[in-house]
Amino acid sequence: MFILHFTRAASLALATLALAACSTTPHESVAAALPSTHTQSSAAYQMEAGNPSDTYGAKTDGGFDIPAVEEKQIKSDHVRQTVDYETREKPGTIVVDQTSRYLYFVLQDGKAIRYAVGVGPVARTFPGGEAEIARKAKWPRWTPTPNMIKRNPKQYARNAGGVDGGPQNPMGARALYMHQNGVDTYYRVHGTNDPSSIGKAVSAGCIRLLNQDIIDLYNRVKPGAKIVVQ
Repeated sequence: MFILHFTRAASLALATLALAACSTTPHESVAAALPSTHTQSSAAYQMEAGNPSDTYGAKTDGGFDIPAVEEKQIKSDHVRQTVDYETREKPGTIVVDQTSRYLYFVLQDGKAIRYAVGVGPVARTFPGGEAEIARKAKWPRWTPTPNMIKRNPKQYARNAGGVDGGPQNPMGARALYMHQNGVDTYYRVHGTNDPSSIGKAVSAGCIRLLNQDIIDLYNRVKPGAKIVVQ
């Protein structure tokens, strides 16, 4: 199963880390995607958390400040919404549609919460399938793999001991870790402070959501939940 604004110098440092926010370790095999046919009515939706300024307002979380996302920074169809969603997947399942760049958290009665995502190069190499959310973490640490350090010691060796969670960490405020058959797939669903990257094929990472959205998703998802990537 599956399932900021910074100064220029800080932004460059973050971009360097973000290139490896998800491991690029090759996988031996990935399960084929199960059919997850669904239809979504774009006309029938409601705001999940009310006004966008409330949904994406500034907040303090775990001792870290999360900046507000201004309305002009996010498209109306990228705002977290409850939508009509027909699927064979059970409530509590995550479905990631990489083509449309939306993530759905399946609810009961033909509904789902829809989140806009950015899809990084690691995720785009993923051929689709199922996994399990083996664990989840708040303000997760990030550590480069031995293969990363061997391949590019100049870039990664200094972070061999890991990067503490916080605004400078490319994993953002939360991370969901995807395992398959008990083995880490090195794919992640994680946060970002860069609103401009949402809804796009981005240059780094796996499946990224705005920090406000990944916190909301984190609070809903239970360890062991199924995630389907298609």
